[in-house]
Amino acid sequence: MRAGHLLTLVSSALLMGCATDPLVLHTRSREMVDANEVVRHGTVRWDPSSTAIVVCDMWDDHWCAGAAARVVELAGPMNELLATARDRGVFIVHAPSSVTSFYDGTPQRQRALDAPHADTPVPLSSDERWGTSWCWPDPSRESELPIDDSDMGCDCEPECELREAWTRQIATLELHPDDALTDSGQEAWNLFQERGIEHVLLVGVHLNMCVLGRPFAIRQMVRLGKDVLLVRDMTDSMYDSDMSPYVTHFEGTELVVEHVERHWCASILSSDLTGAGSFRFRE
Repeated sequence: MRAGHLLTLVSSALLMGCATDPLVLHTRSREMVDANEVVRHGTVRWDPSSTAIVVCDMWDDHWCAGAAARVVELAGPMNELLATARDRGVFIVHAPSSVTSFYDGTPQRQRALDAPHADTPVPLSSDERWGTSWCWPDPSRESELPIDDSDMGCDCEPECELREAWTRQIATLELHPDDALTDSGQEAWNLFQERGIEHVLLVGVHLNMCVLGRPFAIRQMVRLGKDVLLVRDMTDSMYDSDMSPYVTHFEGTELVVEHVERHWCASILSSDLTGAGSFRFRE
């Protein structure tokens, strides 16, 4: 092996850390102090073996063409994040809601089905929406969302028609033999309890809808007592800039990130795990 190549490998290993090293994550959160909002920055160190990444609804297509295009753009960098985290010992759970039957018979789907039942500390939500159970906004701890998504958030011209668009998770995201796949809150809890998972990172789409509301996502995991962080550069929103507050699509997403940081959990950037730059959509 050439000396230069060896030096590159050593430098990469030092940057990324070994599987036994803690994940050093730089958090951002918000709180009210004397009627003023204060942004808090902190650092947490998580044991990779007790950490999971949940990949929310990164489908192969979407009824909104703009949303589908952004998922395609996001998927490559997200796959790199998952590969790096997996190499460091983080457990990866793929959660493509309503299409898990596509994966019947795969090791990843069977792993979720085979995990022994574990009682939850609080009841799981039993309300249903869009093919899974759903955790609705909690007025006791959060205000209304800062964006109006009542039109379902398509920002295309002309606006796309609702349709049954997705059949599986986008193929760009690798299903590794050690991963699991589920869209069930109970199955996710079973997997986490079986493996001693205490820390959960959320990636995927869409933040104002599924990344908050799905049974494996932010609201439910926080209620269950897990340490939860949003990876804020690895998400997107369903928001049309023709709707209130009349900002760009990406400014709307940032407003929802701030809502999550204010009411539910802190956020981090993917660069904390990859050692590379954070992701930004081309637009």
